Amino acid sequence: MDNNLEIYEDKIRREKACGEKENVYSKYCDFIYYKSSVNPELTLAMRILKPEKPSYLVATTHGWHMSIFDFKPLEKPQTDCLLVEVDMRGRAFSDGKQDCNGLELIDVIDAVEYVKKHYKNYLISTEIVFFEGGSGGGGNAYALAGKFPDYFAQITAMCGITDYGIWYDNDAIGEFRDELDVWIGDRKNQMSYDSRSGICLVENLSCPLLITHGAKDIRVPCYHAENYIKRAENLGKSHLIKFLKFDRAGGQDHWENMTEKDLKLMSDTCNFERENNFKPTEIPNQGELVVGGYLITKKFEIFLNDINKIAKIKYDYTTKTASVFGISENEYLLTWK
Repeated sequence: MDNNLEIYEDKIRREKACGEKENVYSKYCDFIYYKSSVNPELTLAMRILKPEKPSYLVATTHGWHMSIFDFKPLEKPQTDCLLVEVDMRGRAFSDGKQDCNGLELIDVIDAVEYVKKHYKNYLISTEIVFFEGGSGGGGNAYALAGKFPDYFAQITAMCGITDYGIWYDNDAIGEFRDELDVWIGDRKNQMSYDSRSGICLVENLSCPLLITHGAKDIRVPCYHAENYIKRAENLGKSHLIKFLKFDRAGGQDHWENMTEKDLKLMSDTCNFERENNFKPTEIPNQGELVVGGYLITKKFEIFLNDINKIAKIKYDYTTKTASVFGISENEYLLTWK
């Protein structure tokens, strides 16, 4: 786990960075720009923290209002893994417009694929990728588990949003509604909120998922985690989930009242879950999955014409045949791999 949890807070709204987009390097930290695979006109940014010796790859995203930290040359390693911090589209260092678990999640995958290619010497395996995110990044974690079910070996979601509709409805002071109105759209369009919410994609959960949450969290209440877990139990997915609930923790800050013992337990558990799930995730050759705008697996990918919609797919990879429900035949593109 990244020892600096500040990247997962969501209070600071960063201004757009100015200047040339040029890669910069140091012994233990690089700041890299790369292109979006779905919008090649966009240049996106990531900060890469390098370990002392080859290790595994962990990708992460920042909090709701945040961006990645500025580049600073490091002469000492800050992490034991190769940590890839992705600046979401439309944020301080990346082009484009924010879209809350829409195409921005593909940007995370693009960043990882860039790192696999250009940082091989730092990796003990290019097949094993982990993800960790907190707050807004925790919301990304839940959605990545649903939209890329066999990409990550293990995912950690800390104090994350599982249901953006409920989050909107219960945002009494309107702290997040201004972004939700723009990034997702009209709250009356329930499907657009569902297509981006991890709780609506639980059927797809295939990799081990560690959930941590403070019971007294005000800004992302703990019921986000509890509702997700309850739905996973109903769908027979509870064996994939480990839940750490910190009864005294949370408040206006996610980590408020977290003791050193709590923080150590969370860090140790994160490391344990990665070390004990060091193998690729696989999905069956036949099955049914939910498509929240799009769905990308090792066997096939499907994009709906409107990423604000939801469909279901029943597939058979052995015969490369599929049936798609909830949307007409001319409203999606299915590609077998």
